[in-house]
Amino acid sequence: MTFTLITDDDLFLFNQGEHFQIYDKLGAHPTTVDGQEGCYFAVWAPDAERVSVVGDFNGWDGRSHSLHARANSGIWEGFVAHVQIGQNYKYRLWPRGSETSMDKSDPVGFLCEVPPKTGSVICRLDYQWGDAEWMKTRKERNSRRAPMAIYEVHLGSWMRSEGRGGYPLGYREMADRMAEYVADTGFTHVEFMPVMEHPFYGSWGYQVTGYFAPTSRYGTPHDFMYLVDRLHQRGIGVILDWVPAHFPGDEHSLALFDGTHIYEHADPRKGFHPDWKSLIFNYGRHEVRSFLLSSARFWLDYYHADGLRVDGVASMLYLDYSRADGEWIPNEDGSNENRDAVTLLRRFNEHVYGNFPDVQTTAEESTAWPGVSRPTSDGGLGFGLKWDMGWMHDTLAYMTLDPVHRKHHHDKLTFRGLYLYTENYVLSLSHDEVVHGKRSLLSKMPGDHWQKLANLRLLYGYMYAQPGKKLLFMGGEFACHNEWNHDDVLEWELLDHPDHQKIRAWIRALNGSYRDIGALHQGDVEVGGFEWIHADDRDNSVLSFLRWGDDEEDPILFVGNFTPVPRGNYRIGVPRSGPWIEILNSDAAAWGGSDQWLNGGTVQAEEVKYHGRTHSVALNLPPLGCIFLRRQPVR
Repeated sequence: MTFTLITDDDLFLFNQGEHFQIYDKLGAHPTTVDGQEGCYFAVWAPDAERVSVVGDFNGWDGRSHSLHARANSGIWEGFVAHVQIGQNYKYRLWPRGSETSMDKSDPVGFLCEVPPKTGSVICRLDYQWGDAEWMKTRKERNSRRAPMAIYEVHLGSWMRSEGRGGYPLGYREMADRMAEYVADTGFTHVEFMPVMEHPFYGSWGYQVTGYFAPTSRYGTPHDFMYLVDRLHQRGIGVILDWVPAHFPGDEHSLALFDGTHIYEHADPRKGFHPDWKSLIFNYGRHEVRSFLLSSARFWLDYYHADGLRVDGVASMLYLDYSRADGEWIPNEDGSNENRDAVTLLRRFNEHVYGNFPDVQTTAEESTAWPGVSRPTSDGGLGFGLKWDMGWMHDTLAYMTLDPVHRKHHHDKLTFRGLYLYTENYVLSLSHDEVVHGKRSLLSKMPGDHWQKLANLRLLYGYMYAQPGKKLLFMGGEFACHNEWNHDDVLEWELLDHPDHQKIRAWIRALNGSYRDIGALHQGDVEVGGFEWIHADDRDNSVLSFLRWGDDEEDPILFVGNFTPVPRGNYRIGVPRSGPWIEILNSDAAAWGGSDQWLNGGTVQAEEVKYHGRTHSVALNLPPLGCIFLRRQPVR
């Protein structure tokens, strides 16, 4: 019986590196042929001598169902009757010239067995979505001019069924809980650390083997779709981590897939990642480009993802990344740019934005590579956003200092002003900052318990006042004591304590103001959204600046006092006369402050020249605190 889903055009595009929906052709697809129900299988294995599909349906007998080579494309295909959804399978491959076979999971499989098992599982991806309203309006919600306050989540350690003693929640179990909690806390998006299937739980998902399969640890593809659907129905976007920078060398997966290096570089100077002890894709091979860009599109297509955050971009861009002299191969002109990776990333962004203009791509990129978030037409990589790793490192280094020393490191806060709008930035306080001995954000802060909490409120206020989208790792919103442990669960019991309830209330207030006030988000990535008032008061460790939005009569003034010394009658120049409303003060009792250094709700601008302006206000600055003032609109 001859049957194929793959056309000659599919073969041409795949072999040219331009087929970005290969998931509709390769893999296992339940279908009916000549009245017989079964499954069509197709896999790329160009250097195999023979390929069979084995599984529950044939007793794992490699003699039963051989696949047939399709011309010279490297693809093997075949239809197997009486195969049912839910049955397990693998491909058995015989490398050319070898009598020994090996079993491999499906590179384009949609579901895997629960690890540590490694088989693929036949399934359909049909699902009745209920997020039509979200999908219709998400272009505006995901715009770079819209507020984006992102809650980063590791699925296995977010919440368990019965506190610390229970099991991690499944996709469906967590769906309504997460949607309610995230919406109530005011975040606009959730970013999931990689959900793609991975054999080693301790990799946090960053060692991917199933580029088209959500991990089965928490349920089925339909269950994960349900989670995304419920978040969308509560008005919350979903961003997924995607990892094209490397993959693990597990024998059941992509490594030496048909006995040769078809996915990875054969030369370890290009194909082995020294940091993560993993393998690097051969970005210059056309079929690998089709595979990776199809994976990216797959999550936007079938799972309604609102964005992809690309992990490890810096490691992709440089041939000598984490390598000593002699451990890497330069370009012919001696340069170190990985041109194949650059081409892949540009093509990725062009394809994503060309077909899904209502989503965002984000680069985790830690170097000074120019134009990461600039259009490819202008020579950039084409990402919509980029994590500001410099801001994160400088700010945390500053905030961990005893305040008595902060005046000597004032430039760690002001340096960002030199590059503020060179990229479209996300300010991230991510999982990487609260693990491996780095301590929780609360534990990083100096001082006694009250001062630690005040410093943390100040850190968060400063982040929300700065231009750039916001990202906070789970647990930070209620000031976890312990650093994150993927084998444990968040300290939800802390929310029984007022101190931690009030930190969450502060985050809720910041999210609300950021979301509702145009000046705090419209200029996040556009020149003109930020203006210093006074950047140089290092002796007092005070910063003041303005945020501007579309309404020039409605700016926001931020003032931060980074010492435990309260400052009364502190004068700040302002650009407008009239009353200024104190909309947030981190010293308010509602957020855990003392209630001693508030400004009475409204401050009247006086015709007193200061900081080069015709008017100024005299303020109470709370110790280790910050205030936001909004000019009262003229009605």
